[in-house]
Amino acid sequence: MVVEILSAVVVAGGAWLAASLRVVKQYERGLVFRFGRVRPAIRQPGLALLVPFADRLQKVNMQIVTMPIPAQDGITRDNVTVRVDAVVYFKVIDPVLAAVNVQDYRSAVGQVAQTSLRSIIGKSDLDDLLSNRERLNEGLELMIDSPALDWGIHIDRVEIKDVALPESMKRSMSRQAEAERERRARVISADGELQASYKLSQAAATMADTPAALQLRLLETVVQVSAEKNSTLVLPFPVELLRFLDANTPKREAPSSEANGQVAPAPREPGDVGQVS
Repeated sequence: MVVEILSAVVVAGGAWLAASLRVVKQYERGLVFRFGRVRPAIRQPGLALLVPFADRLQKVNMQIVTMPIPAQDGITRDNVTVRVDAVVYFKVIDPVLAAVNVQDYRSAVGQVAQTSLRSIIGKSDLDDLLSNRERLNEGLELMIDSPALDWGIHIDRVEIKDVALPESMKRSMSRQAEAERERRARVISADGELQASYKLSQAAATMADTPAALQLRLLETVVQVSAEKNSTLVLPFPVELLRFLDANTPKREAPSSEANGQVAPAPREPGDVGQVS
């Protein structure tokens, strides 16, 4: 009889311990609801002792949650239809508020993130969505974090992942980028020709002061052309060289007929008829 009583006590004690002991993991916090009222003391990681049949333990995950925001269709401020998706990172900072003030804080954060993303699309231009995402991420984070603070949630970070554009807009942007690159190429080419013209004018002025420089330049050109082993060589003959040779060549004087005592006959006209003596 005594053995049966001791066995019953041991079994009851084991059942009581099984009903009163709970394990809280390192990344969790435990909330104790005693007869429906939350206890102010938050159970830390480890073993948590509860009052059987009176206490109920609810665990709250304190890790950072990564939640993708579904792609949202919207019209930007400059009337361009886009499709934008993003991702939000958040964590629970107050387990009591997260468990009491909102029924499902994950769903609530997701809905607020979607509406905030639609709002930020309508307030932004297409260029901002494509090139100024840091400022948009900060604005989107503030919009989501404002109501989430009352739920014991902290928005750690929000990132816009992708901006999908219509095919017609992609083609228009491609043509615009191509025209811009062509404009830059033409400007660079014109600038190079302008600089080259300045250098050529300076070289021409130097060669005009020193005619021998032109001859040296001609010989250098001949050397460059002959190095390519061409069968035909076209050599330009400068007019300045002809002028130089003409100026330095002594002129021969024509023999004078008066010096020999002879008078040169007068030239005959084409219509004159010769006389026979």
